Amino acid sequence: MNQASSGHLLGLIRRGRATTRGELQRVTGLARSTVGSRLEPLLRAGWIRETPGPAESSTGGRPAVRLEFDASHAFVLAAVLETRNARVALLDLAGRVMDESAGPLSIADGPDRALDLLGERFTRLLERHLRRTGGEGVTPSRICAVGLSVPGPVDALTRRLVDPPIMPGWGDHPLPERLRAVLAERLGTDPELPVLVENDANLMALAEQRHGHPDCAAFLLVKVSTGIGAGMVVDGGLYRGIDGGAGDIGHIRTAGASDAPCMCGSRGCLAAVASGRALAARLTAEGVPTASGSGVRELLAAGHPDAVRLAREAGRVVGDVLATVVTVVNPGVLMLAGDLAGPPFLTGVRELLYRRAMPRTTAHLQVVTSRLGDRAGLIGAAVLLADELYAPERADERLAAAARARAVGRAASVA
Repeated sequence: MNQASSGHLLGLIRRGRATTRGELQRVTGLARSTVGSRLEPLLRAGWIRETPGPAESSTGGRPAVRLEFDASHAFVLAAVLETRNARVALLDLAGRVMDESAGPLSIADGPDRALDLLGERFTRLLERHLRRTGGEGVTPSRICAVGLSVPGPVDALTRRLVDPPIMPGWGDHPLPERLRAVLAERLGTDPELPVLVENDANLMALAEQRHGHPDCAAFLLVKVSTGIGAGMVVDGGLYRGIDGGAGDIGHIRTAGASDAPCMCGSRGCLAAVASGRALAARLTAEGVPTASGSGVRELLAAGHPDAVRLAREAGRVVGDVLATVVTVVNPGVLMLAGDLAGPPFLTGVRELLYRRAMPRTTAHLQVVTSRLGDRAGLIGAAVLLADELYAPERADERLAAAARARAVGRAASVA
């Protein structure tokens, strides 16, 4: 990467490492004129903006003009798929939700049906947004990318699901290409629109770390809903493993494992014993009909004694597994999220985690619950899309393509 490129300067601005022209000169060692020439394409593209800064000294003086990434120059669509529901949203590039909606959608119906439904919901969402803004809101032409959160492992190179246990029929399906085609047909978006597919726990972890714990160099989020999965943010970026399988802790065999069958085909997995699906089945067997993890969540909110008891027991089982995970990862923050992430479950996790893990491992560990709630996956999708679209090399490629397009346009007008 060219360390003096426009993309590199954009990266410094987005990370807050340099927010004035003078700071960019000091950080890069570039001359003032060179900094100006590198900033010019960014300003022309509308990616950055200049705003008045505070006075440079207590005695006054000319304020330095601050440079900041303009997160509202373009927008993204994002969808979070659960086993029975989906949430869709329109967001800016900082992850601010402009509009959203949620409704039933069954992943058991297969990827083609689900993506068609998402196309319908995105269309209705933008139509409603434009009505609410009197036609002055975000039009499809301002959508620069789409993010899709899914409850399964995703290969970071192909953006396809890899043997997802709770999503039969979705493995290796061309989700980016299919969703891109659906949106181009329904909304008239760019047929080459970037579409990012990512594991739900990864996106939740990225959002929660950036918004609530930006200084934490090793952040671990565990989502406990229909299944159980973990997302890790290390040194500011997602840790996915070699093919997207990192964090799939729901299929670790539990200590003294029961014979409970798991959707992966094995028995005694953590998800088969302590997930929302597992607790729903146990509650139903005990005479409290419960259809899913979201049903368990509702019972917990109402303080149902059997749900509270089972959630605490599930927390202990998860805490036992997390004692090993925390020892390996050594995070500064362990965040619990999902349907079960309330006080009973948290109490159970802490009980076994602190008992089984070495004191040194937990001495500086914060064990907390989600701050962003149901929006975490949506916000994480926007954050990851912005990181990828405006990474230095990608930004330079996009700026160069725009410059070539302008040159072709000028040549055509002259001819």
